[in-house]
Amino acid sequence: MRIHTIVGAGALAVGVALGAPVRGLAESGAAPPHDQFYWLEQMNKASDVMLAEQKIVTPELARSIARCVEQTLEEGDRPGGARPDVSQYLALEARLVAIGGPEVTRLHSGRSRQDLQASVNRLTLRERLLAYVDAVVRVREDIAALARDHVDTIVPAYTNGVQAQPVTLAHYLLAFDAALARDQARAREAFARLDMSPLGAAALGGSSFPIDRQRLAALLGFGGVVDNTFDANLVASLDVPLEAVDVAESAALTIGGWIEDWELQYHGPHPWLLLREGKLTGPSSIMPQKRNPYGLIYVRQQASETVAAADAFRIAAHNLATGQLDYKHGLADAAIDQAVEMLGQLHKVLEAVAIDKARALAEVNEDYSTTTELADVLQREAGVPFRVGHQFASELVSYGRAHALRASQLPFDEARRIFREQARRLDFAPVELPLSEARFRELLTPENMVRSARVQGGPQRAEVERMLDATRAGIGADRAWLEGTRARLQRAQAQLDAAFGALAAPSK
Repeated sequence: MRIHTIVGAGALAVGVALGAPVRGLAESGAAPPHDQFYWLEQMNKASDVMLAEQKIVTPELARSIARCVEQTLEEGDRPGGARPDVSQYLALEARLVAIGGPEVTRLHSGRSRQDLQASVNRLTLRERLLAYVDAVVRVREDIAALARDHVDTIVPAYTNGVQAQPVTLAHYLLAFDAALARDQARAREAFARLDMSPLGAAALGGSSFPIDRQRLAALLGFGGVVDNTFDANLVASLDVPLEAVDVAESAALTIGGWIEDWELQYHGPHPWLLLREGKLTGPSSIMPQKRNPYGLIYVRQQASETVAAADAFRIAAHNLATGQLDYKHGLADAAIDQAVEMLGQLHKVLEAVAIDKARALAEVNEDYSTTTELADVLQREAGVPFRVGHQFASELVSYGRAHALRASQLPFDEARRIFREQARRLDFAPVELPLSEARFRELLTPENMVRSARVQGGPQRAEVERMLDATRAGIGADRAWLEGTRARLQRAQAQLDAAFGALAAPSK
């Protein structure tokens, strides 16, 4: 278990509870990703099957190779057993030779360690990218559930750190969901390019052996073959994983900004958004009033670490001649793992968040973010030029703040006076405020402003419900794609196991 030390009393204990890495996707209940040894042996199995089918090795030798591979797999699965990674392939080969003699090295016909490295990287990253998609789907399900409960919950929204306009919490949440939906689309596109096999390229120039690269790809569950043998190992090994890493980094940037919004709630004495007290909060060692939001802190920390891990891959891949290994040592895996951990923690936060609807509305009412609607209505209903109405509203705000008044407390007579002054100053006639007091006060309510929105994608209920329906449909499509892809890979694994098992079976 990795421990994240967070400044503050009680943080260490909370850091332990929150900081168990999602590196095996335990958070989602998914199986942990396989290690490189597992995939090396799957490639050995696939190569043995293909070599036998292509008559590059005899049936007898294919059977001998299969039994050697089975034994090394069994040895590696024992407690403390050796599980060489791809950089230690020759050690694995030496063990195969020790079991079956030098003839078993024919298993390596028509392939190189460059093939193995490039293929292992795709296979391990493929598992992780599916785990990433799964984690995003779960977070999007959380967002949809929270949004469904807050379609009419009015909250303040900010630009440049200043309250700008009221929206609903559902509208706000669906904006972040839209970003994650774009990341999901990018992830699926990246997966399609990642799910191509480089195996059989024989380093870069191919081989005079009749290697069936399509068969190797099918046995390993790949969707196809990287066509050009030079590209397969030496060029695509850079840009294809980079695309996956960029998807994770994009999500981290979105989530980091989102959580920073929520952390700012804790700066005030009466937040409208809090984490319920429990595993995601912690006390101070000296300040009894504090309930530190470690859950939020940890998500933001993981977002930063995801960006750092993604940039580490990019930097390691920079300015290298083709064929170098600098960017082929699991850096892309680490970035996706970090993103999955971030998403797992965000899932916990979304389950623990508590919204005070009345406090959120009160915060909107404490400022003047509805005055945009006042200027809009003066133009739309009374023909007042926008800049005249805007200047009137701005002066009205200045008056209210100078007298410590809320928008609902502004004297109507003062509003009329300010309108006359601004109309004269800007050469606009008539100079009387063309609103009744009842209409004036209605326009300054956040409920009216949200309800009156007419644009596509606005915070009004009809549009939020439409977007929420679209979100649910998108989540369903992503879930179906994920389940279909995993089922396809399981079928391919079963076919490989069956074909390899037939090779290893005693001859009749």
